[in-house]
Amino acid sequence: MVWTKLTIDTTVEAVDILSAFLDDLGVEGIMIEDNVPLTEEEKQAMFVDIPLIEGEDDGTAKVSCFIDDSFDLDTLKADIVAELTRLEEFLPVGSKNISLSNTEDKDWINNWKQFFKPFRLYDNIVIKPTWEELDEVNEGDMVVEIDPGIAFGTGSHETTKLCIGQLKKYLKSGDTVFDVGSGSGILSIISVMLGAGFVHGMDIDEVAVRASIENREVNHMTEGQLVLSCGNLLAGDEATSKMALDVNGGNKYDIVVANILADVIIPLSRVVKPFLKEDGYFITSGIIDMKEEAVKEALLANGFEILDVVHMNDWVSIIAKIK
Repeated sequence: MVWTKLTIDTTVEAVDILSAFLDDLGVEGIMIEDNVPLTEEEKQAMFVDIPLIEGEDDGTAKVSCFIDDSFDLDTLKADIVAELTRLEEFLPVGSKNISLSNTEDKDWINNWKQFFKPFRLYDNIVIKPTWEELDEVNEGDMVVEIDPGIAFGTGSHETTKLCIGQLKKYLKSGDTVFDVGSGSGILSIISVMLGAGFVHGMDIDEVAVRASIENREVNHMTEGQLVLSCGNLLAGDEATSKMALDVNGGNKYDIVVANILADVIIPLSRVVKPFLKEDGYFITSGIIDMKEEAVKEALLANGFEILDVVHMNDWVSIIAKIK
């Protein structure tokens, strides 16, 4: 099937009313694009390891939707123009320009998979998509099977590579690991393969947790080796904090790893100590180089000493211990 993408150039003020109007007409899958800055609360709720890029908020917005052949496009456009004209009496609606483009019916969720192929990290770690076959496996290889779904974490991004390198360097056999912002579970799974005695992966996103549980199973790991949970340490929820320790028998962790964002690691450095042993390591990544100094200052201000700083292209990993 060929779908028609309909895009309306409008304003931020008109977005909600216009979206509700389209919904009443039976239009589904409405997409909104604007440059409204994220609030601090919204930023803290995002556990991702890519930089947030925001444009200048000029008040404009685009409302897009995909239309199948059950709609009469001429009638739909006329209805939208009429609604914009009505709204114009009460609030700014922008240029009111309506553009159309065609797109083939594709599996947008899975189409990216054709670009995710097996690859090797640090000589003996092989990241293998679950739907791919390996041509060659060497003796001593650790093969990590991953289907991230819509969770972040394929192992190909510099931030994840940095974390894997630091885990190889600092993780000792039998160590306990707390993976904060675990995404697809790739760092948690690799920690088990590197010899961790117990790993707890936590993510704020329930979808990511479901993906990581599936990845745990496909890598033949048990809940005794790897527990995956949904929670947000920055929310100040005592039940979440208690659970984070309870799953480890009430004990603190040898390593806390956080591959997130500088803007999340900075506040995390204020609350992470209760989960980390006195001689444990706090491994951080997801830090764009322009925010390296801000993260270092936050770690030092919150009682950490910096042991190691590693760069890869524009990204930074900082390893710290409690003073």
